[in-house]
Amino acid sequence: MTKRACPFSETFSSQYKIHVGQQELNHYSVFGNKYRQQIYDRTKSLLFNGAKAATVWTGEPTGPAPETPAGSQTLLRGQTLIGHNGRLTKASRAQGATTAPSGCCVCQKSLTSRTLCSQCERLACSSCTRQCSGCSSLCCSICSIIDYSGRYDEVLCCSCST
Repeated sequence: MTKRACPFSETFSSQYKIHVGQQELNHYSVFGNKYRQQIYDRTKSLLFNGAKAATVWTGEPTGPAPETPAGSQTLLRGQTLIGHNGRLTKASRAQGATTAPSGCCVCQKSLTSRTLCSQCERLACSSCTRQCSGCSSLCCSICSIIDYSGRYDEVLCCSCST
C-alpha cells in the first residue's frame, strides 16, 4: 500500500529546525547593515589600538605618523608604512632606515666583493648573485627563479617571471 498524499497545500517551513547564526543575521536580516557596521567599527578600533600599543612598546613617539620603521627593520623597495591615521605612507631608505647588514643577504658571509641586487636592493656575494636572462640585471638567489621548462635553464628575476 502506498503512502497517502499530504492533505495540506503548502509546506510549513516555520516548523523546520534551522540554526540561525550571527553570519546569517549579518547577511540576510533586517538589521544586517547595522551588525556589519558594528563589526567594522570594532575591527577598526582593535587595529588602531594595536598599532598604537606597538608604537608605544617600541619606544617611538606617539605624535604624528611615524616616517621611520621601528628598530632595525629595513624597508625594501616599494614597501610602505601604515600611519596613525590609517593611510599608507611611502618610506625611503634616506629617512633613517639602516642601509644593509655587513654580510651577504643570502649566505650571511662577510666577503669583500658584493653586488647590489636589482630587486631587493640588498648586498649579495658573487656566489649568490645571478644574472637575469630577460633583462640582464643582477639579482640575488632569493629574488631570482630558475625556469626549467625550456631546452635550457633560464634565470629570471621577479619582474621578468610574472
